[in-house]
Amino acid sequence: MSTALATRPQAPASRPRGRTARSVRGRRILYWIATHALAVALAIMFIGPLVFIALTALMTDQQALTSQLWPRSWNWGNFAEIFERSPLLLWIGNTMLYAVLGTVFMLLSSIPVAYALARFRFPGRRAAFLAVIAMMMLPPQVVAVPVYLIWARAELTGTLWPLILPMLLGDAFSIFLLRQFLLTIPKDYTDAARVDGCSDFTTLVRVVLPMARPAIAAVALFQFFYCWNDYYGPLLYASTNLDNWTLSIGLASFKALHSVQWNLTMAATLLVMAPVIIVFFLAQRVFIEGVTLTGVKG
Repeated sequence: MSTALATRPQAPASRPRGRTARSVRGRRILYWIATHALAVALAIMFIGPLVFIALTALMTDQQALTSQLWPRSWNWGNFAEIFERSPLLLWIGNTMLYAVLGTVFMLLSSIPVAYALARFRFPGRRAAFLAVIAMMMLPPQVVAVPVYLIWARAELTGTLWPLILPMLLGDAFSIFLLRQFLLTIPKDYTDAARVDGCSDFTTLVRVVLPMARPAIAAVALFQFFYCWNDYYGPLLYASTNLDNWTLSIGLASFKALHSVQWNLTMAATLLVMAPVIIVFFLAQRVFIEGVTLTGVKG
């Protein structure tokens, strides 16, 4: 019996479960990195400058001039100093006025035009659509001088109204994008609304607009971001009046006055960028749907 016990084969020693789990997790991580290598590289390229701006904004004046990347001390007071050295709240208010009114006026004027080009059949419809495309290709600098003379005769230079009021005439890119989106909405919905006795305006408001929310949100974000970041327009019309400066002009002036204090310049830059980044992340899903999806979900 002792011989049988001595010759019985022994079970192989089992590997520690913790080590096996770690090795499997490590392989999965390496596989994920290899699969998304290009996306990871692009993410680093886009996030890297933002991280550099944020870290520099929290440095001291002396450290910001060195090659060190990590702050030795976190100087949150740099952001409060921005408000003390510049009328940042005034610039934010002017920029919000420009961006909000410009976006609202663009939507009020562009949605009916896009709906007419997508649904109505009238003489000159193709020519009107080609004119919209031609306006998209026309650089604003080409007509800057005659348009400026018009607003100068109206005594509106030095204000933001020459940038806001033209939005009541529509925006070529927004009209084009909305028109392409509205074409994907089946005509059965609008035909059924007309059979029920709805007018064209009622059909637009009650049937088309709820189905076109992603596209409307997308063009609204495009317009809001354009107005928020616009530098050429405010520089042309409002640069002579300090009370009507926007964030883009104010940031350029602040950088010129504090060109050596890079920590303050980066803090001001971060404050200007933060609202746009927050709005984009909050509306990211709707924004992507408006650009990629069709008018009706399956």
